[in-house]
Amino acid sequence: MQDILYFPAMINRMGFDVSARLVKISEQVIVPVTLRVAEGRIVAIQELVPAAEQDGWPFLMPGFTDAHVHIESSLLIPSEFARLAVIHGTVATVSDPHEIANVCGIEGVNYMMEEGRRVPFKFYFGAPSCVPATTFETAGATLDVAAVSALLDLPEVKYLSEMMNFPGVLYNDPEVMEKIAAALQRNKPVDGHAPGLRGEALQTYINAGISTDHECFTKEEALDKLQRGMKVLIREGSAAKNFDALIPLMQDWHEHMMFCSDDKHPDSLLEGHINQLCARAIDAGIGLFKVLQAACINPVRHYGLEVGLLQPFDPADFILVEDLKDFKVLATYINGHKVADAGKTLILPDPATALQPINQFTIGAVTSGAFQMADPGTETVSVIEALDGQLITGHLHLSPARKEGWLIADTGNDILKMAVINRYSKAPVALALIRNFGLKKGALASSVAHDSHNIVVVGCTDADMARAANLVIAEKGGLAATDGTTDQVLGLPVAGLMSNGDGFAIGEQYAKLDAFSKSVLGSRLKSPFMTLSFMALLVIPHLKLSDKGLFDGDKFALV
Repeated sequence: MQDILYFPAMINRMGFDVSARLVKISEQVIVPVTLRVAEGRIVAIQELVPAAEQDGWPFLMPGFTDAHVHIESSLLIPSEFARLAVIHGTVATVSDPHEIANVCGIEGVNYMMEEGRRVPFKFYFGAPSCVPATTFETAGATLDVAAVSALLDLPEVKYLSEMMNFPGVLYNDPEVMEKIAAALQRNKPVDGHAPGLRGEALQTYINAGISTDHECFTKEEALDKLQRGMKVLIREGSAAKNFDALIPLMQDWHEHMMFCSDDKHPDSLLEGHINQLCARAIDAGIGLFKVLQAACINPVRHYGLEVGLLQPFDPADFILVEDLKDFKVLATYINGHKVADAGKTLILPDPATALQPINQFTIGAVTSGAFQMADPGTETVSVIEALDGQLITGHLHLSPARKEGWLIADTGNDILKMAVINRYSKAPVALALIRNFGLKKGALASSVAHDSHNIVVVGCTDADMARAANLVIAEKGGLAATDGTTDQVLGLPVAGLMSNGDGFAIGEQYAKLDAFSKSVLGSRLKSPFMTLSFMALLVIPHLKLSDKGLFDGDKFALV
């Protein structure tokens, strides 16, 4: 293959040409073309007479859009996220800045938008609907109706972010309904978040004006939502993985489905993004054009994004891929600028425009005594069951290990201690027991703890838990692992959620931390830190822990 076929062949003040095989998704045909780009837009698409030598040309497609992602969960600031994502053909994201909003409020949302403007990438944001997510935890900020409305007035804010307070929708909570109304009045869609919701309750939720859901974890649940008119997002992130359960539905429902990652750690982003899901969908037997409809077109149309779809006068957003099975990306273009070439990013960090980190982290060091759990005297106690690859947890009733009037970790039966520490003000440490982390020694700690992002810790001894927590506290946010003598820590100075360092280096550093938690500490989970970050997510059933105590997601109340 000659470079001239897929790199700009005529570069001058007027633009450049690209010759390739155009994948026309709506028409479901592939034709050789010469594409003309000028001033960041597509000014002409000339179809060519098919010739034998064109069989070696690359394929020209719209770029991929992640239909729902929390950039913060990549542990990278937006500009660094973009540097990694474009390698895999991603040109845009529908981003929910809910995580930083819980820590820093409106200032956090503004930070994400301003940071994203530093690079040639199409970040579109939502107005976080649930800050704080519940009243049963301590967050760093509150976004009321006035704040949400102000965000919805901004052009880069395209939607109301996931409405996690589905009980508030079902029972007509005034503030919840006002936020939904604010979005609908501006003709902006409302994202859903209703894991397991079915039947009449689901219909009530939809009737409120909510049009999507990315929380389906069974085919039956997703089909129920599709049949009632919702758009369903197939999520495959670093923790929650619903692809295998939901992908069969794309055969008949491709016009109403999209792909998303939701939460994706940096090591995973180094390996791939939406391109991987397309390859898996093809391998699962879904037709090419159906897959690309979901990956490239549906998010742009549903959210009204200014992303080009390879039509005349569209923004010149497109990718060149080697094949239509593995989707190896040869080049990525955004607004006519080549931003990735042959697996290398062309987006360079610019220290001169770097933003100062923002944060809210006020507590001091903790002692091992803060992690002591008094024996309640009952035969069994409630235990959180972590489920690998899922955000939901089980609610177990088990007999714990005891010593001298205290509950202690039982590594033999894989029952460990878990704690949530309020990062915003001094308060008692909340404690619980958890199963399935598999640690044989040491502890893990993280200030990434959805949704309020207090410090979450899991460990084998009180001393190890205190050590891991203090590593995070010393960094004013981060991820830490310790075996009691050897420590590993990744500092996250931006809101305790993100690093402002080089994204590729952070991905490698995170991979080492992940490996340490498995090979040295013994965790059997695919992504221990990602799983840990969701153990305080109260809006996902069934049993979770907040800084205020153990929470029953089915009763929606503290236990």
